[in-house]
Amino acid sequence: MQQARRSARRLAQLKPHAIVSSDLRRAAATAAELAGLTGLEVQHDAGLRETYAGDWQGLTHTEINERYGAEYLAWKHGEPVRRGGGELETEVADRAAPVVLRHADALPDGGTLVVVSHGGAIRTTIGRLLGIEARHWEGLGGLTNCFWSVLGEGVRGWRLLEHNAGSLPEPVIGDDD
Repeated sequence: MQQARRSARRLAQLKPHAIVSSDLRRAAATAAELAGLTGLEVQHDAGLRETYAGDWQGLTHTEINERYGAEYLAWKHGEPVRRGGGELETEVADRAAPVVLRHADALPDGGTLVVVSHGGAIRTTIGRLLGIEARHWEGLGGLTNCFWSVLGEGVRGWRLLEHNAGSLPEPVIGDDD
């Protein structure tokens, strides 16, 4: 929880207008830290849950590779794979991206939404919002626990302003507004 408290202190400086979180325990507890500092109510949504990986759930990368080597390799190469019989990454994006868009649309002009979710769900949602082909979503890389990505709406649509950040965003010369 120390990581969540540190992140909450930084994110509170952005003066968010809304917080939406996965309803799973770790994400909900992380969101509660920010809510405690901002006075905002967390809206929980099951659509922001992590990818369900079926029989792969709880296994290490080594164990997955040993038991499901060909399937694992196909997934790592960007093929649509139901890891362990679970969800496709596109299905995660299908459920998570609309949650983010719905809450972003409810913000006042210039408002800030904080979305608290899980690494795989966040990566697929960012990929979908940016219009990146699903087979390239892995290229976004992972997220360190309690770090974040910053997206903004530019004149051509959603833009990734920062990824796997642990500090507040700084203006970039040449950004379109």
